[in-house]
Amino acid sequence: MPLPVTNQMLLTPKANPVRLAAGRPPMAPVSGVVRALPFDGDDEELVEGVIAGRADAASALYERHVDGVQRLVFRLMGPDTELEDVVHDVFLRAFESIARLRDPAALRPWLIGIAIRVVRIRIQRRMRQRWLKVMPPESVPEVGTTPDMSLGEALRDVYGILQQLPPDERIALVLHRVEGLALEEAAASCETSLATFRRRLARAENKFFARAEKKPTLATWLGEVQ
Repeated sequence: MPLPVTNQMLLTPKANPVRLAAGRPPMAPVSGVVRALPFDGDDEELVEGVIAGRADAASALYERHVDGVQRLVFRLMGPDTELEDVVHDVFLRAFESIARLRDPAALRPWLIGIAIRVVRIRIQRRMRQRWLKVMPPESVPEVGTTPDMSLGEALRDVYGILQQLPPDERIALVLHRVEGLALEEAAASCETSLATFRRRLARAENKFFARAEKKPTLATWLGEVQ
């Protein structure tokens, strides 16, 4: 049974698309000017084009996969002012290391793996910053939360619980329960064994449901799944 997410959770916050370089608004067609056609090819051909230095392939790769990466990052981090920075970082890392991608046809799971690593680093950095504070962690304001966003109480409670989970457990729960990845695919994306991923997922589910039971906003959903 998936986590209690509504359509709000399936979409990233409405924001300007992330761009890896300063872009310009499209210009009206000019008579007599020949324009390049959009890149037409599958992911394997996209990767080959990027490695060959084709700007149209790089642009097409970004446009084809940015929505999926934004959605995953939002589901992992929740409403956060650093979302665009994280997505930007994911694609920077992807373009810098794409020549090392062994199987170009596996572009999507490879991007998922990069996104997971970038998000994990952000989460762990924040956790370390909180431990350095004199005050207890629960008293430290959440970094990057945006309370003015129109999110329901239930969704805020979901992310409140997720933020209390260790990074690897949060990632396991979101990949399997929210993204709907099969256990094998999710474990591969996390670069861990299936057995290790199962243990992380089990711990995350136990903690999540135990804490969700204390949230009145999640009572209806819990009644449906229990």
